[in-house]
Amino acid sequence: MKNKHLNSFSLFCLLIISSLFLSCSLKYDQSVNAEETNPEFVFKHAKMIRYKNAEESTVVHAESIEQYKNSDITYGKNVSFTTYDDEHKVETEGSCGYLYADTKSEVYELFDGIKISNNPQNTNFSANMLKWNGKTEQLTGGKRDTAKIEKDGTVIYGTGFSASGVSKTFSFSGTVSGEIEAKDKE
Repeated sequence: MKNKHLNSFSLFCLLIISSLFLSCSLKYDQSVNAEETNPEFVFKHAKMIRYKNAEESTVVHAESIEQYKNSDITYGKNVSFTTYDDEHKVETEGSCGYLYADTKSEVYELFDGIKISNNPQNTNFSANMLKWNGKTEQLTGGKRDTAKIEKDGTVIYGTGFSASGVSKTFSFSGTVSGEIEAKDKE
């Protein structure tokens, strides 16, 4: 009697497995565009320089940079960068683990251990995710990601970070904490 139940169970399992395999279909008619999934160029230990009015305006160093055919998108790993103002003084310095850059839309996303220092504003930022929109001059963080800002003895931690390059202001839409260093006047 046990063999009959075992055989029935085995037959049931075989039918389930067979129906799973028979119900699956692979779409062989869809082709994969290798140009979209494989980089056209991979640069190792790269240094890229952008010039404005015959002066360096941006210098980027990266462990690796990938560029794709027919695309304005670039990916970078272990990236550091420096931007210069019109007088060729260092304006901003930064680094991150990963970079996504769409130069056509002027959108730059930074990930993993981001550190940015803005010299004219004497401000330091650190976060794990930031997005810069060059057209709107907006710097934003993830809604739930914590950003740290240091400026003139004040340290602020918060979520939902947003900053405007136009108005030179920043805000948090989430939880905020921090420290303020007060100095006595002599």
